[in-house]
Amino acid sequence: MLNFEVMTLFPDLVRSGCQTSILGRAQNHGYIHVGVTDIRDYSGNRNGRVDDYPYGGGAGMVMQPGPVVRCFRDVKARCSGSLRVIYVTPQGQVFHQKMAEEFAKEDNLIFLCGHYEGVDERALEAIVTDYVSIGDYVLTGGELPAMVMIDAIARLVPGVLGNRESAEFESFHDNLLEYPQYTRPEDFEGRKVPEILLSGHHANIDRWRREQEIRRTLERRPDLMEQADLTEEDRRTLRRLKEEQ
Repeated sequence: MLNFEVMTLFPDLVRSGCQTSILGRAQNHGYIHVGVTDIRDYSGNRNGRVDDYPYGGGAGMVMQPGPVVRCFRDVKARCSGSLRVIYVTPQGQVFHQKMAEEFAKEDNLIFLCGHYEGVDERALEAIVTDYVSIGDYVLTGGELPAMVMIDAIARLVPGVLGNRESAEFESFHDNLLEYPQYTRPEDFEGRKVPEILLSGHHANIDRWRREQEIRRTLERRPDLMEQADLTEEDRRTLRRLKEEQ
């Protein structure tokens, strides 16, 4: 079981987001656990205040190191096995599928969700192992990015999706986008399902799907092609598709 722990000022937001759909079922079946801890509980004062003005001046408030570190120590005491502490910040490395695969191998992942102008640097130096962003933009807090990463990582845990192939052959497998999907009816407003998918010839269908993965990646995310894991046949297909362009 992979244990996720989220340190946050808004625990209800994280709990509500992680108790439904696949994440909720995965917790019910014991494949993952998502613990949520309110940093305000470690404020050390009756008002639950965890922020203060920044030294040196400037706009906004900064989360104090004491509550963050005390919260972390309590959460860590509940963990056993390998552990990573992820601080969600626009300054971090941008999250990607390979990173999700790496994190999924851990026993415990602790997410620190910042707010205001961020967290006192001393707390980050004391506890954080990984600085991670979900993109080059700024949100009001780290809760939504943490939930995005938990979703992406959890689906790689054996048993979570039920069908292992769902995780192995979807978008970004081999750094390629997923092939197009179709279901009933065969003809929708004049748009028909490709005949090859109705043929029942699985080898031809597999080749068609692989070509569609390469074609779609070349058209929509050509930047991924440099890291794509391609066979020699794939490379021939890629050359042909580029000539067609």
